[in-house]
Amino acid sequence: MSAHILAIDDSKTIRTLLTNCLEGAGFSVTTAVDGVDGVSKFQEAHADLVITDVNMPNKDGFGVIEDIRGGDVNRGVPVLVLTTESGAALKEKARKAGATGWIVKPFDDDSLVSVIRRLTGA
Repeated sequence: MSAHILAIDDSKTIRTLLTNCLEGAGFSVTTAVDGVDGVSKFQEAHADLVITDVNMPNKDGFGVIEDIRGGDVNRGVPVLVLTTESGAALKEKARKAGATGWIVKPFDDDSLVSVIRRLTGA
């Protein structure tokens, strides 16, 4: 059985790139258009891993991570931050919120798939 990935990003282009990359690698993918949508879909998605952008309208990636870690559903799911940001302070903030890892855009398909397989055991 393939892992199910929830990809949260306000950029339609990034959502499409992630979907194409991950489905091509055999994962199933659910996408969300912002943090509020992502947290809502997380409740139903039964995701094995979450990928979230940081800078999004309505709820940023830090809020997404905090909601997942503080919720009642699958609180231990790996959460990867995928963003153009690479500052040490933001990475530390993400770690403190409960992020599992940090990937800078643009992402390399093979590297992303490798990390997801390692984190999900898929």
